[in-house]
Amino acid sequence: MSGGGPAGAHTLGRWVTDRARADGAAIAVDDRGVRISYAELERRSAGLAERLLAAGLRPGDRIATLTGNSADHVVLFFACARTGLVLVPLSWRLTPVELAEQLADAEPALLCLEEEFEVPARAALALLPNRIPTSPLTLAGLEPGVAGPPPRTVSDDDSLLMIYTSGTSQRSRGALLSHANCFWTSLSLSRTLEISRHDTVLSVLPQFHVGGWTIQALLAWWTGATVVLERTFDAGRVLRLIAEKRITTMMGVPANYLLLAQHPDFGRADLSSLRYAVVGGAPMPEPLLRTWLGRGVQLAQGYGLTEAAPNVLCLRPEDARDHLGYAGTPYPHVEVAVADPATGAHLAGPAAGELLVRGPNVFRGYWRDPVATAFALRDGWLHTGDLVERDADGYFRVLDRLDDVFISGGENVSPAEVESALFEHRAVADVAVVGRPDPRWGEVGVAFVVMRPDCHTDAEDLLEHCRSRLAGYKIPARVEFVEELPRSSVGKILRRDLRADADVPRGRVVAP
Repeated sequence: MSGGGPAGAHTLGRWVTDRARADGAAIAVDDRGVRISYAELERRSAGLAERLLAAGLRPGDRIATLTGNSADHVVLFFACARTGLVLVPLSWRLTPVELAEQLADAEPALLCLEEEFEVPARAALALLPNRIPTSPLTLAGLEPGVAGPPPRTVSDDDSLLMIYTSGTSQRSRGALLSHANCFWTSLSLSRTLEISRHDTVLSVLPQFHVGGWTIQALLAWWTGATVVLERTFDAGRVLRLIAEKRITTMMGVPANYLLLAQHPDFGRADLSSLRYAVVGGAPMPEPLLRTWLGRGVQLAQGYGLTEAAPNVLCLRPEDARDHLGYAGTPYPHVEVAVADPATGAHLAGPAAGELLVRGPNVFRGYWRDPVATAFALRDGWLHTGDLVERDADGYFRVLDRLDDVFISGGENVSPAEVESALFEHRAVADVAVVGRPDPRWGEVGVAFVVMRPDCHTDAEDLLEHCRSRLAGYKIPARVEFVEELPRSSVGKILRRDLRADADVPRGRVVAP
C-alpha cells in the first residue's frame, strides 16, 4: 500500500485494496452513469497516492477540494487515506470571501477543483496573501516536487478528514476526524443498519458534509456495495433514480424528505426496492414521518454531529411507529449521558438536559482552535449543546439546540415542539420558530411559515391551531409568512438569519 509500510489497524487506506481482491469487478461508484469497479478504484487511488508523494506532500498536509460529488473525489479521498494526507472538502455554495477565510485557516498544500468552480476559486485565491497551488481533481499537470524524507506509516490517530462545521449559529471551524473515528463510526453503523455487497446506496448529501462520507458511503465501500452519486438534490430525479437504479438505502435530512413528499410523483413513485431510508441532521416532524410510513418506507432516524463523525443515536425502523419523534438509543461503541445545563451534573433515569458523548468516534478537536476544542471536550465528554429528553426505556428525543431554546415568562420554550405542532396544519409546508426579546415576557416566539401553494390560511388560524395543542406560553407572538426558509448547505435552518428578521415586524402581531 502506498504510504511507507504497514498502516494502523483502523486506517482506511486498505479498504479498497481488500475489496478489489475480494470482488474487483463489482461496481464501487456509479457517477451519473459512469460506473467504476473496485479494481479500477484501487488502481486509480494507488496511482494518485504515488503522484501526491512524488509532488512532495507528506502525512499531515492538507488537500482542499472544491467539487461536486464525483468519482474523482472518491479516488482522491482514498489516495489521502493511503498516504496520511488530510482531505478538506470545501462547500461550493460559499462566497469567494467565505472560501478565502477557510483556505486561509486550513493552509492547504494544494487546492483541487473542478472546472465548474474555477471562477469562485480564483476569486477566493486572489484574496489570500500567500499562493496556494491548484490542480484538477485528477492531479493532471501536477509537477514532481522536492524529494522529502520517506513517508512514515499512516496511524489510526492521523487525521483523514477536516470538515468545516455548518456554522448555523457561529463561525465555522475545521473539525478533525481521524482514521479511527471513521472506522468506528462505520463499524457501529454496520451493527445497527447493515449494508452488504448486495446493496445500492444513493448518496445525495454533498461531499463537503460529513454525512457525504461517513453515513453509508464509507460503510458501502468497506463492504463492497455500490454507491450512486448525485451532485445536487432534485426531488423528481431522486424518485426516478430509486426506481431505475433499484436503490436499497439512502440518507437525507428532513428537508430532503419533505421535498420528496411534496413532489407530485411521490404518491405513484416505485419505492419497492428501498429497504430503509435514514433521516438525520435535524428532528423529523412527526407528520412527515407518518407520510413516509404511509408509503411503506421503513425509516431509520438518527442524531449525530460532525464532531462525533457523526453517528450518536439511532432509531431502528422497527421502532419507528412506537417512538414517533425520537432519535433512538446510542449506537454500539458510543456512550452518552444527560447533564443538567446549569450544574453539569449527570442525570439518571428519565431526564432532560444537554447530551454528552464519548467513544472512539469522537473527534480530535478543532483545527488550530484550542479554546473551542477545550470548551467542546470537557471532563472526557463531548458537549453537544443539544437539549435532549431520555425516557424510562432509554430512548432519546432531541428537543432543540440549547442556544435555540428561549425563555418566555420564566418557562423554557423549545422551537422544535412549536414547529411540530404547526406542521400538523394542512396549509403549512415548512416552518421555523425563533425567540426574540420582549419587554413583558423576556422572550416570545416568532413563527416563520411557508404555505402550501394549494392552501390558504392566516396568522389567526395558525395561532388558534397552536392553542389547541400547546400551553399558552408556547404560542408564537407573531406569524410571518415567507416564500422559503434560509438554510445551510445541508438543509439546516439558519436561525441566526431568522432571529435578525424576527426584530422587523411584517406580519400580524398577537399577544401570547
